[in-house]
Amino acid sequence: MTISGFIPTIYVNNCLIQLYIKCGDLGCATIVFDKMPQRDVVSWNAMIFGYAGNGMMGIAKRYFDGMPEKDVVSWNSLVSGYLKNGECLKSMEVFVEMGRVGVCFDETSFAVVLKSCAVLEEFDVGVQVHSVAVKTAFDEDVVTASALVDMYGKCRRLDDSIRFFYQMPEKNWVTWSAVIAGCVQNNKFIKGVELFKEMQRECIGVSQSAYASVFRSCAGASAFRLGRQLHGHALKTNFASDMIVGTAILDMYAKCGRMAEAQKLFDLFRTRNLQSFNAIIIGYAQSDQGFQALQLFQLLLKSDVGFDEISLSGAFSACAVMEGYLEGIQVHALAVKSTFESNICVANAILDMYGKSGALADACRVFYEMERRDAISWNAIIAAHEQNGNEMETLSHFVSMLQSRMEPDEFTYGSVLKACASQQALDYGMEIHNRIIKSGMGLHSFVGSALVDMYCKCGLMEDAEKIHDRIEQQTMICWNAIISGFSLQKESEEAQTFFSRMLAMQVKPDHFTYASVLDTCANLATVGLGKQIHAQIIKLEMQSDAYICSTLVDMYSKCGNMYDSKLIFEKATSRDSVTWNAMICGYAQHGLGEEALKIFEYMIAEKVVPNHATFVSVLRACAHIGQVEKGLHYFAMMSSDYGLAPQLEHYSCMVDLMGRAGQVSEALKLINDMPCEPDDVIWRTLLSICKIHGNVEVAEKVANSLLALDPQDSSAYILLSNIYADAGMWDKVSDMRRMMRYHKIKKEPGCSWIEIKDEVHAFVAGDKAHPRWEEIYEELVALVDEMRCSCADIDFYLEEEANHLKMQEEELKISLCNL
Repeated sequence: MTISGFIPTIYVNNCLIQLYIKCGDLGCATIVFDKMPQRDVVSWNAMIFGYAGNGMMGIAKRYFDGMPEKDVVSWNSLVSGYLKNGECLKSMEVFVEMGRVGVCFDETSFAVVLKSCAVLEEFDVGVQVHSVAVKTAFDEDVVTASALVDMYGKCRRLDDSIRFFYQMPEKNWVTWSAVIAGCVQNNKFIKGVELFKEMQRECIGVSQSAYASVFRSCAGASAFRLGRQLHGHALKTNFASDMIVGTAILDMYAKCGRMAEAQKLFDLFRTRNLQSFNAIIIGYAQSDQGFQALQLFQLLLKSDVGFDEISLSGAFSACAVMEGYLEGIQVHALAVKSTFESNICVANAILDMYGKSGALADACRVFYEMERRDAISWNAIIAAHEQNGNEMETLSHFVSMLQSRMEPDEFTYGSVLKACASQQALDYGMEIHNRIIKSGMGLHSFVGSALVDMYCKCGLMEDAEKIHDRIEQQTMICWNAIISGFSLQKESEEAQTFFSRMLAMQVKPDHFTYASVLDTCANLATVGLGKQIHAQIIKLEMQSDAYICSTLVDMYSKCGNMYDSKLIFEKATSRDSVTWNAMICGYAQHGLGEEALKIFEYMIAEKVVPNHATFVSVLRACAHIGQVEKGLHYFAMMSSDYGLAPQLEHYSCMVDLMGRAGQVSEALKLINDMPCEPDDVIWRTLLSICKIHGNVEVAEKVANSLLALDPQDSSAYILLSNIYADAGMWDKVSDMRRMMRYHKIKKEPGCSWIEIKDEVHAFVAGDKAHPRWEEIYEELVALVDEMRCSCADIDFYLEEEANHLKMQEEELKISLCNL
């Protein structure tokens, strides 16, 4: 035009400006605009739109202010520009100003400002805009109405969104997509799927956004079968090849734990965008397959797609899952180079990774260097301290979180209650429980389960049971908490009762549930129930789980069935240290020391690293077969080969080992030379050894030490009395009995039980709880009479029992007379 001498009209110049803007050449567009002898409103609007679209809102605002006349498009361009650039508040301010100067709104004005309200979740402003739309009769316009449906959904007013949706006289695919997306955003996944089905019945067709939302619904509800059906539906409508829909399908498979299907779909993509990479990386990380996640992250780095904060967060989660500290610091270096380190999501992921990798000092450094911290940051550092056994710091950071006016959520309380449970810090736990009640989270299933666990570990089973019964939605985690709590407190019958209640409520147990119940079977030696649980495990194909396998080995060995215990061990597809320990411990408890040591040597040959529990069983095995030299060898091996400092339990085993071999004085010297203070168990062990060897001198010293720890310990009096009796020191025996009566010390009653026809019968000395207790005591009197003989020492032991039984018999006669 310049060469030909053609003088362009306003229309031609406006077309040129729009052409340059679409090509991203704002410089040429500005030259054309500046050289125009005359400009109309379209010229000005084009420049506002161009600069606003490129994020230059200051220049766009100057053009807007310089306009001689403005129309609704001018105002809409400015409102839309602020929205696109994330300045939603300014967008709403311009809309308000637009109304103040008397400019008539159109459907675009309402759609844009309602979008701003949705982004900021400004429900009150949204309602006011809705009232303006009603006054101007735009509420019946499908564009405005669709924006209102979207605004209510994103402002967490789903009921209002659905109500307005059904009142609309006209709906299009945008409207349907908006209401389905609202359901997903408010976690109403089933309702979202129902609306999608209704959309198909209305023959509206489908859209990219509708598919994306409905696949998110399936992902949120873990509805794999439905998601697979919808995948077929997308294939029929030719939407499966769409990149956004395809990524949504991939994400659905990943969140349903179907990583094989997700990987297959990912491999079929002709082109892969950043979102598809992020979906599969996070999917692998959430499925505890950190190595595969990192492999895909490396593939992403080699591509020209680039990465963002979501990619990095996924990579850090993968490192956390595999406790890969070395991999984590490499990804951290990448984050530093990319400037994403300052992003709060990435910083939180780094913090979480260091905490789960055992690098607590690094986690603390990252936390204290953060410029801004949100609730997730506090949760991550609190969890890091709890996971690394630093319970007091966990509680300290919880207090700091409250002081920073950050409100705790269910994850905060979960970590803090775990710390209280570990320390059995009941006072702190009750204070936190009080705060939870005030926050309204007391009946939440996750927090409720943590409370149940805390009270169980503090021994308050009645309180734990009350909380469990009050939880609104009793999930599998809730049931696991109460069952494992009773099992931990050795109240195995109660644990099995709750397991029965769980099944009656049609809650499906998981591997943790079965392991807890098998532990109760081991405690009660109820092998019949244990076999039933084992059969159920086989049906559910859980027998390959290392945790389940270890518990089965332990259960059968404690029930006296070493053949089945060994069979389970040999058939195990994967054995961890717990499985090996269970087998070694089983042999040791049955006095099969040689077999226990063979398994230990096999464990070492398989390059499985033993732990403290392993050596406890090994030393017990040595004690059973009297192998002092081997015991000393293994005791030394702990620290020399594996860096394990012997604990009190190991010293107790060594005392037992040396004592059984007759080295009573050496055992006493070992206790005195220990780096830790001896407890009642180790003194009691040595006192029992003194009885075997009749060593009265050492026994008296040991008994004094035991009574210094607990003057009311009946076992010290009983054992020393028996030692005196074995030595024929009857005066001393009488003195011990008198001391027990004087201090009102009674022997703890013994307990035994037997299972007959699926019913466990428990017997406790002096108890009358059994329904047939009269017959039991009559039989006991007869047995005691039969056991009497002329030996004075036996007479001495039976005399007290006979007197006690005569008293019981007299009480029985009185009871019968009363009847």
